[in-house]
Amino acid sequence: MNKTAWVFPGQGSQAAGMGGDLGAHPLAQQRFEEAQTILDWSVLEVCQPPATDLQQTRYTQPCLYVVETILADLYLEYPPDYLAGHSLGEYVALYRAGVYDFATGLKLVKLRAELMDRISGGKMVALLEPEREQLSVLLAQSTNVVLANDNHPGQVVISGTPDAVDALLGQIQVKRAVPLAVSGAFHSPLMATPAAQLNEYLEHIPFQDAKIPVLSNTEPSPTTDGQLLKQRLLTQMTTGVRWRETLLNLAALGVNRVVELGPGKVLTGLVKRTAPGVALVNISSV
Repeated sequence: MNKTAWVFPGQGSQAAGMGGDLGAHPLAQQRFEEAQTILDWSVLEVCQPPATDLQQTRYTQPCLYVVETILADLYLEYPPDYLAGHSLGEYVALYRAGVYDFATGLKLVKLRAELMDRISGGKMVALLEPEREQLSVLLAQSTNVVLANDNHPGQVVISGTPDAVDALLGQIQVKRAVPLAVSGAFHSPLMATPAAQLNEYLEHIPFQDAKIPVLSNTEPSPTTDGQLLKQRLLTQMTTGVRWRETLLNLAALGVNRVVELGPGKVLTGLVKRTAPGVALVNISSV
């Protein structure tokens, strides 16, 4: 039996002009208007080229959430058997699963984005084709740098204090190291303060049981238990994104089609490298 997973990209997939063609659709118009009331600024205006503000975390994350939730509402082919999202994308997956409504999710994302936008003093670097065993040893020896994203066998992201990250880079065997344009050490224990502020708000938000199983970043096994999904989300900001394991688990569950809903093809590329043979669909416009 064919099984389909829908996946939603996170920060880094944003692109100038995204969502522009959705503005003429009645449902999308309603969502954009509701979003402007919550955010006090226009998603469509921020995304309009050259979209310089779109690169700021406080704008990036709400824009991605709004555009991706609209696409999820409009797309009717290949209904999902499972849902997953990369970092910020997990909030979209939870919305699509019926855990909370559009406005509740956007308010969460708005707070998350504003808290993360204030963070400074951290560093994140993508490592292409690192020596994995050596990386594990070096990470175990360091208290100020962690594995933030395990994206696929040949790509990971490390996160930590600049000194600790640079020290690890001086020892690791890697094909290429690419610094990310972020101010904070996202998905690391250094995010403990903003995570605590977000979680204080999040704990009071009711989570319904999911209508579709969701694989979380911190624990990539499917569940529909709303309270368990909330507990997993509570730890997301300070722990790594286990995306490679998510894709391997989807394949083990019999998923043979993955639909990426959102701008770009970042997650599609990761699927190709981790679970070859899976059929891929990209939905980024109306």
